[in-house]
Parts: sequence; structure tokens; C-alpha cells
Amino acid sequence: MREIQRVAVLGAGALGSYFAGRFYDTPEFSTVLIAKGSRLEKLQRDGLEINGKHYPIPVLDPDHSQEPMDLIIVALKQYHLEEALQGLEKLVGDDTIFVSFMNGLESEECIGSIFGMDKVLHGISVGIDALRQGNQMTYTNPGKHYFGELNNAELSQKVRKVQKAFERAGIQYETPEDMLRIMWWKFMINVGMNQASAVMRAPYGIFHNNTNAQELMEALMREVIALATAQGINLTERDIDEWYPFLHGLSPQGKTSMLQDIEAGRKTEVEIFGGKVVELGKLHAVPTPFNQTLLQIIRVLEQNSV
Repeated sequence: MREIQRVAVLGAGALGSYFAGRFYDTPEFSTVLIAKGSRLEKLQRDGLEINGKHYPIPVLDPDHSQEPMDLIIVALKQYHLEEALQGLEKLVGDDTIFVSFMNGLESEECIGSIFGMDKVLHGISVGIDALRQGNQMTYTNPGKHYFGELNNAELSQKVRKVQKAFERAGIQYETPEDMLRIMWWKFMINVGMNQASAVMRAPYGIFHNNTNAQELMEALMREVIALATAQGINLTERDIDEWYPFLHGLSPQGKTSMLQDIEAGRKTEVEIFGGKVVELGKLHAVPTPFNQTLLQIIRVLEQNSV
């Protein structure tokens, strides 16, 4: 089994910058960022700055690629994904592996519909408290990164190859047996944490000890648990409890990606959080009043800031 050497990162936001920096710091990898047009020019000119260190990571226009990548990490916003995947064919060979660490429940299927699900692993990241401003990214907690097939009772060759690559790059990971359940757990966290923080303009520290903030977050999460039960996913009240150790490990000054988007006047991912919950609630006849309310509030905040 040939080891992973050529690594490409699609998306240079907070999470993509973290992965790119870790692989770039490991000399045995050849690491590039994927970009086009003005984004490519900006990354080539400015590079990335991660925790105060400058990273002149090479930037590759996929149209000019000469060889396929071994690993492509996808860390984009959902609304950028479909366009960003266009024209990547030269980067994808017989042994290329995609791992998506995007929010939501649908990015892997989008990638697989173009390049084949046999090339795609599912992934989530939890507990990284990254703050991004322009090309600068800071974090105090690198978090834990879960990936694998949907069922990992027996590890596939793809999973083993990525595990070895993450070990060499010093990235903390876990491969759960039931990846679908973990993805719904992260979906629950995003629905509760991101949306509550966005409407209250509250950094993580508010959620460490403010019971009002915690109660709103948990109410949003319980609607996801009800939907998971309707879909046969083993998500329970205990999964809310298991979020708190991660939450308390985050910097009190840290902010969710949705709060950062609201403050920067960017489009948010509310449609794949509250929007998805409301959609599934209608499908399964499960009431989702908290998510319905925050969905409308965040849409108004977007319209007034974007």
C-alpha cells in the first residue's frame, strides 16, 4: 500500500488552513492549496498566517495540474462546493482519496456524484477554536478530526492510508465504527452552537457558564435528536452531555464560524443547519419551533449584513 505523499486542500478558511499548515510542516508531504482566479492570486501573494507563522504554501490552479493528488481535503462552505469541484478532473486519479470535513450532511454525496463514492471518506471536525481574519488564522485548541467509511467495523484500505497520513502530520483523529451517528452528532452541535451563538453574538465563553445560552443551544439540539430518532439514528440526550467537555476546552474568546460570518457580513450556512432541520421536520412530522424561529432571525441578519 503506497503511502500518501501529494496532499491538496480545497478551501483556505479556518479549518482548511489548519490542515494545510499541518501537512506543510511535515516535509515528507508535498502540500498545495487549490484555487482559481482572484483567490489563487491572493493566496500566492499573501500566503497564510497561522498562529503568527507565515506559510508560503504553493497554490495550484487545477487546470494546470500535471499529476493527480493522493489526498484531497475539502473544507469549504456548502454553498461554494459545487462550483469549486468543477474542473478538478486532472487532480483525481485511480487512487485519489477525498475527505470532506465540511459542515452538514450532504457534501460527501455531492463529491461522490462527480468523482464516485468509492473515492470519498466522510469526516467531521470537533473542538477546533479557530478564528479567521483575512489570510490570518489563530487557534488554541486543534480539536479532534473524525473520518472513515459510514461503517468502520473493518477498516478499509482508504481509511488506513489516511490514518497513517494524519499520524505523520500530527493531526489528532478518530475513526468511529458508526460514522453516520458521529456525523449526526456534529450536525446537532452545529445546529445548536452555531445558530445560538449567531443570534446572541456570543463567543464560546458565554456558553461555558450562562444557563440561558446553554438552554437555547440545548433546545435546538433536542429537535435534531427527535429527527435522528425518526430516521433511525442512535442519537440521545447523552450526546448533548458529551458535547460539554469539548465546549469547555474551547477558548472563551473563540467564536463559531456562523458568528464570524455574521460579524464579517458573509453569507452563513443557516440553510444546512436550521433550514435542514425545518425541512426534515416537515418530512417526518416532527415539530421544530426553535429552529424555525432562529432560521428566520438569521435570514434577517444575513439580509442586513451581506
